[in-house]
Amino acid sequence: MSAPERLAPAALLTQLGVHLDPELLVLALTHRSFAHEAGGLPTNERLEFLGDSVLGLVVTEALFRRHPTLSEGELAKMRAATVSQKALAEVARSLGLGAYILLGKGETRTGGSGKDSILSDTVEALIGAVFLSHGLETARELVHRLVDARLSVAADLGVALDWKTSLQEAAVERGFDAPAYHVDHTGPDHARVFTAQVTAGPVLGEGSGSAKKHAEQAAAEDAYRLLLALPTD
Repeated sequence: MSAPERLAPAALLTQLGVHLDPELLVLALTHRSFAHEAGGLPTNERLEFLGDSVLGLVVTEALFRRHPTLSEGELAKMRAATVSQKALAEVARSLGLGAYILLGKGETRTGGSGKDSILSDTVEALIGAVFLSHGLETARELVHRLVDARLSVAADLGVALDWKTSLQEAAVERGFDAPAYHVDHTGPDHARVFTAQVTAGPVLGEGSGSAKKHAEQAAAEDAYRLLLALPTD
């Protein structure tokens, strides 16, 4: 089955509310596992890199304008929650994006179209593609359509906005040393998995993810919940 037939790009573009050149759209949807198995085709990773920056800028500006009394730290937590892997994966699932992504056979067998890491990366790649094609204003409009609902609830997420910061604050409040992280990774470049461990006083937390930052956040959440369960004097 050819890429255009498999991707049904018109349906996806209708949902996004934008037009993209078919070749650029296919590139935005090409995961590295597919490119690797196809003999080294270009992947969506450069577009993902670009889209990540565009997304961060638009979300930062929106939070800055909507919450004029919040501190830099509070705004940073809200931004982290809005553009997190989990949040973007939820956006992707609302679009049915997994059905459009070009994956290698291995990733397809292991359910790659439903993995948070792949879904969130593809959302960022699409944002990057829209920015390249139409510029910042159109990309800004797309970002707002995709994440405004998340922006609206970010202020109510509390500690879940940034588990690493929340863990550090909780450790200091209890007189423990600052959390220390150790991260390892396994697997080939196109399917790497990171595993993090964090110690915070007597607490050890563990977590994993497709990137170091995601593994550390997962480990911090694990440690934070354990830390709160400890008896206090």
